[in-house]
Amino acid sequence: MLTDQLEAGITDLFQSRQYAAYLWSLSKLHHYSYGNIFLIKLQCPHASMVAGYGDWKRKFGRHVKAGETGITILAPCPYWTREEVEETGPDGQTTREQKWVKKTGFTTATVFDVSQTEGRELPSLGVETLTGTVEGYEKLLSALTSISPVPITEGPLPPGVHGAYHHAEQRITLSPGMSQAQTVKTLVHEIAHAKLHALPVEGGIIVGAHKKERRTREVEAESVAYTVCQYLGLDTGDYSFGYIAGWSSGKEQKELRSSLECIRNTAAELIDGIERQCLELPPPEPVFQRRRKQTSKRTTKPQTR
Repeated sequence: MLTDQLEAGITDLFQSRQYAAYLWSLSKLHHYSYGNIFLIKLQCPHASMVAGYGDWKRKFGRHVKAGETGITILAPCPYWTREEVEETGPDGQTTREQKWVKKTGFTTATVFDVSQTEGRELPSLGVETLTGTVEGYEKLLSALTSISPVPITEGPLPPGVHGAYHHAEQRITLSPGMSQAQTVKTLVHEIAHAKLHALPVEGGIIVGAHKKERRTREVEAESVAYTVCQYLGLDTGDYSFGYIAGWSSGKEQKELRSSLECIRNTAAELIDGIERQCLELPPPEPVFQRRRKQTSKRTTKPQTR
């Protein structure tokens, strides 16, 4: 069963270098749920762009090569069933009656990787390898600035700190004089904090407190940054996957799934924003769309990286 494979692999994912491979896959397959990305990776480790048989032909002018075996993923399958529902009337009385209730099951769907197809050349950002300088840097920086939920400025920060998200002021500060590559990576990290971990502010005062520990917030923000940078072809250097494994140790499956969902949704949102501004044609749509969960995270101190 695909669901059994998925459950068995979630915990192990964080305990090894598999997490680096997973984030690489996420950077290439960001339109899919984290569960389906994991299933795609199990069946086709090198997959970088997948779509259904018909989509390859209709949307991209490509066709699946003869003899290729498809990749099986899970697709939601809504259905209706009659259930006894309890309702409370205006008089406070509770009644029970049979009603039709919409539920969601799952079925399988088949997709193919771009390596299994041939035909018209696909669009790209025109970025291959990014090191100290970044090709198309100004355009990329403009795209990131436009999709940031808060203003971005340069300013002094403590030694060794490249960037910070200031919750009370609702803004991001970047350290001046950084390389283009470091600026992009740091900015994505701080935008992730702004989207995932910001508190509501009333009259310039932070309201509430953290719901997630600092370590979890940093893992989520850095995972988003790593994923987006992988998508851009940016070498982020030595990434602390030992830190990730230590963070995940002892955590419940529900917690791990929650963070994977946050990372996937935020990375996909940022990549989609970059694609809309930098690509001439849209990327392939997934076989199905899953509703993204709204997240509201809280914090009391600036997030730094």
